[in-house]
Amino acid sequence: MVERLATGREAARAEEARARVAALSEKERDVLALLGEGLSNADAGKRLHMSEATVKTYVSRILAKLHCENRVQAALLARDAGL
Repeated sequence: MVERLATGREAARAEEARARVAALSEKERDVLALLGEGLSNADAGKRLHMSEATVKTYVSRILAKLHCENRVQAALLARDAGL
């Protein structure tokens, strides 16, 4: 019973995370996925062939759209969404 309840909560959290992430553009989801991996703005920029400043702008937009206070919250949301 406890296991089913925990599994249900995880599924609900994942569904909510996927719904929130759906509001992002494809490029924003790409940046969010790299945040979820723990990459810095500089490393994410290298991976995505963007400047660090551009990644920083994307991160700011992502945090605003997802109503996250910091990149750690966004990274956890990325994990919950399966990115």
